Amino acid sequence: MIHLRREERFFEKMGTEYPSSPAIPSRPASPFSVPQSSTPFKSSGPVVGPEASAFRHAPPSSTQITPPSSSSGSMVGTEASAFRTIPSGMPNGAARPPPTSGFPNMPPAAGPYQPFPAPQFSSIAQVPPPRTSLAGQPVLWPPVRPVSGSFSTSPVSLNPTQPTPVQMGSPPQSGSMVQPDIVAPRSPIDSQFSAARATMQQSSPTAGSVYPVARPSFQSSFPGYISQQTTAGAQAQPRQSLAFPPQPGGYVPPMPAASSPYFAQQGCYAAPPSVASQLGHPREQIRHPGSTHPMAVMQGLVEDFSSFSIGSVPGSFDSGLDSKVLPRPLEGDLERNTLSEMFPLNCSSRYLRLTTSGIPNSQSLASRWHLPLGAVVCPLAEAPNGEEVPVVNFAQTGIIRCKRCRTYVNPYVTFTDSGRKWRCNSCALLNDVPGEYFAHLDARGRRIDLDQRPELTKGSVEFIAPTDYMVRPPMPPLYFFLIDVSVSAVRSGMLEVVAQTIKSCLDNLPGFPRTQIGFITYDSTLHFYNMKSSLNQPQMMVMSDLDDVFIPLPDDLLVNLSESRTVVDAFLDSFPSMFQENTNVESAFGPALRAAFMVMSQLGGKLLIFQHSLPSLGVGRLRLRGDDIRVYGTDKEHILRIPEDPFYKQMAADFTKNQVAVNLYGFSDKYTDLATLGTLAKYTGGQVYYYPSFQAAVHKDKLCHELARDLTRETAWESVMRIRCGKGVRFTTYHGNFMLRSTDLIALPAVDCDKAYAMQLSLEETLLTSQTVYFQVALLYTSSSGERRIRVHTAAAPVVADLGEMYRMADTGAIISLFTRLAIEKTLTSKLEEARNSVQLRIVKALREYRNLHAVQHRLGGRMIYPESLKCLPLYGLALCKSIALRGGYADAQPDERCAAGYTMMALPVKKMLKLLYPQLIRIDEYLLKKTSLAEDSKDKDIWKGLPLAAGSLDPQGLYLYDDGFRFVLWFGSMLSPDRVKNLLGENFAADYSKVSLREQDNEISRNLMGLLNKYRESDSSYYQLSYLVRQGEKPREGYFLLTNLIEDPVGGANGYLDWIMQLHRQVQQNA
Repeated sequence: MIHLRREERFFEKMGTEYPSSPAIPSRPASPFSVPQSSTPFKSSGPVVGPEASAFRHAPPSSTQITPPSSSSGSMVGTEASAFRTIPSGMPNGAARPPPTSGFPNMPPAAGPYQPFPAPQFSSIAQVPPPRTSLAGQPVLWPPVRPVSGSFSTSPVSLNPTQPTPVQMGSPPQSGSMVQPDIVAPRSPIDSQFSAARATMQQSSPTAGSVYPVARPSFQSSFPGYISQQTTAGAQAQPRQSLAFPPQPGGYVPPMPAASSPYFAQQGCYAAPPSVASQLGHPREQIRHPGSTHPMAVMQGLVEDFSSFSIGSVPGSFDSGLDSKVLPRPLEGDLERNTLSEMFPLNCSSRYLRLTTSGIPNSQSLASRWHLPLGAVVCPLAEAPNGEEVPVVNFAQTGIIRCKRCRTYVNPYVTFTDSGRKWRCNSCALLNDVPGEYFAHLDARGRRIDLDQRPELTKGSVEFIAPTDYMVRPPMPPLYFFLIDVSVSAVRSGMLEVVAQTIKSCLDNLPGFPRTQIGFITYDSTLHFYNMKSSLNQPQMMVMSDLDDVFIPLPDDLLVNLSESRTVVDAFLDSFPSMFQENTNVESAFGPALRAAFMVMSQLGGKLLIFQHSLPSLGVGRLRLRGDDIRVYGTDKEHILRIPEDPFYKQMAADFTKNQVAVNLYGFSDKYTDLATLGTLAKYTGGQVYYYPSFQAAVHKDKLCHELARDLTRETAWESVMRIRCGKGVRFTTYHGNFMLRSTDLIALPAVDCDKAYAMQLSLEETLLTSQTVYFQVALLYTSSSGERRIRVHTAAAPVVADLGEMYRMADTGAIISLFTRLAIEKTLTSKLEEARNSVQLRIVKALREYRNLHAVQHRLGGRMIYPESLKCLPLYGLALCKSIALRGGYADAQPDERCAAGYTMMALPVKKMLKLLYPQLIRIDEYLLKKTSLAEDSKDKDIWKGLPLAAGSLDPQGLYLYDDGFRFVLWFGSMLSPDRVKNLLGENFAADYSKVSLREQDNEISRNLMGLLNKYRESDSSYYQLSYLVRQGEKPREGYFLLTNLIEDPVGGANGYLDWIMQLHRQVQQNA
């Protein structure tokens, strides 16, 4: 009774201390009360023993979501007792005995139900014990007034919205869970005794320091929470008080609630019934299990968002924000695996990534999500070693599909009626199980042959399609080459490189012995080549009539490679010399394209075009229009980025209809109107490769590698793709390189692992009644071996009722990939500036909406807040606006260069896109001097940690490598040792770097450098990175290759990262 009265007096006192704040009543009728949480962690087995019934169930009116189990193991007997429900009147954490080690300010334990004594208030505020209410009500922490002096904000918020409770699972043996609606922050006292957990900032900043003391490299223990690495034997000094306020610009990440026996999940506002609380993450273990007593410093409410302060000294232009605290993706694409851990049967995220794993349950909630809502699909992404997609052949049974929605059988279907029926996970229809597919069910309702059925255990699978899925016999792999042989192409050396590369790849072309091949060359006339197997040498036929093109020998222009191999080899050997003396400057590209279509229309295949000059003769001839500077900045600016002649779009439609994919290789140093020619690749599922000012001596390696990969990578022929959704949602718009055959059927004459497609999602119903939405990607294609196959990827995602959940489960990579495609498409109808503004506006709206979620509970002041999941979204948005496709105006990028970048970015997978937008910058001169092997150094992540893309990261005494996935830039500091430069470049180390090529020298430093570059190239072989050498201060070379690509610096009138953040912050605050 004594303790209870003292506690009531404390509550009354705290209620009068904050007259403007909502007082927490002394009885359980709290306006913020929510039902006691289900356990937010899952295990693969059931809870066994008498403690299993102690878990509190969600109210019957709440929606139940049953995610699959994770792998923490079942809990039996007394193991589960550590997670008993807390009896009424029992403080949070009292179910567990106090720590054995002596702690200051810790009372001795007298029994499991003894409340903590009244706090002895000192210079450090302590939290009174929690109030408990009637059974079934949450434990409430009383409000605590912060002591005098400022503290770094310690985040997790109190959200009055009641999220949807989730079904309970078994808690892991070692882990913590979130207490409903309140998470107490870590106290400084708690921090003193956690040797493995370093404090966020020193107790007293360095004298004269304007910003918080710089931190060493760290690894986050929790998402969004920075914890420094300390030695095991380090003893933290007790901190008497927090006498210093956080400096303006200080980074204030969310702190985990170590003082609670529950885990405060980043991205969760501490309401355990939310979907985020059931994710079952493999959380880090509590380092000091005994230190979880409820003792903490609180400043108002705890926050669940990341933030940094923005404030300036009155009369100063300084923003007060230190650029060092701004978030950056220096570790690459740190993909969030929340969905795969919540639904382990989902397909890998390399195949399907959602922009947010939380699907809104209503149209009104979706309207408040100002970021793209959709997915990015890469159906043929390369699987990691040892994880090949299983192939299933149902033979006479036929492929098992839902009769109503046509969903393929997958791990989320359920079997009933003793195994005689199965229920579709998408539309809930009961389907009959064919007799050949029948299997009995075990006691848990699972098929007894489950381990022999990959389609029921794997999120990705390939079915062998029967003849019902064919409209014609499977086509053979077919490669047709259309090559420009005008004088500019001959002089550049392109013909020789192309001929050599094709010949070197003949043995590795997929589909042997069915592969077919053919050639047409053109200048002012068309050249056909008879390669019949009975000939010793190919026969060339010249057609000069460009208005009435016909095929002279229909049966002999396209030949079987295995039968005509000697003739093909003879042609490729003599091909470069055939046109060595050619002086023709014209290009009859349109008629040549029409002739190629006539040859390929019967079978389909892949058409590879090597174009070096602007089409000037016959149908499809184009004019110079890219140099008209007057249209930039006007409403007619976008005309330069759309096709001029409808002939090419019509040809693309004809190619797609006849299963022909077009890949375009552009080489010219002059304007060739790639905006028009690129539509051939765009609408046929192809790709654009661009080599401006091609010279064989410089660009040979890049062209050889990329052409060889194009020819030899596994390709899916004559494909169609459809992505199905559960009831109530559907995909409405599609973005990428393809032709849309119907409202949701994507036609792809050829698909490979380097191409991705994006799509936007919308809700068909005002309110979703389902708890889970299922997505299924189906790609019907012909393999190079001649099999008709269906590759199916299945994923499940939870339906959420809270906007905060959508933010917490967001995927920055997928959002930016969709953003990029939308912005590039907008440049085809609007000015570049409007496209950039659209990106900025949507980011501002998203951050403003997120700020509004927390503005009621928290004093945000001059802080910019953001969800941890989207901490790099502003930076990627800035990088997108500074990309070649969107940057500046006329003077910032050539029209062909801009259009080629746009076509390339429209097809990139997520990881490749993120690396292109925010490339890696590392210092390598120290590594090159080491004696250790590359394999040993690859384990040391500190060596390969990226640097911010700013000029301040460059040391004049260093050597740096810039890698955006498409090229290497080696930056030599002006004060770098001449001996090291000579070791790397040889005798030409003092020459003009534009004339120096990087080759391996006879010394250890040079071998280390070449080994490093090869390692990076092997890690992603989709493109080949040429090396460009740049010396500090060398103009304009340094500016073109590196300085303009340091996106964090203000360049060419565009904002730097710091200014961009300030601008976003001002716009967010305007109507927040």
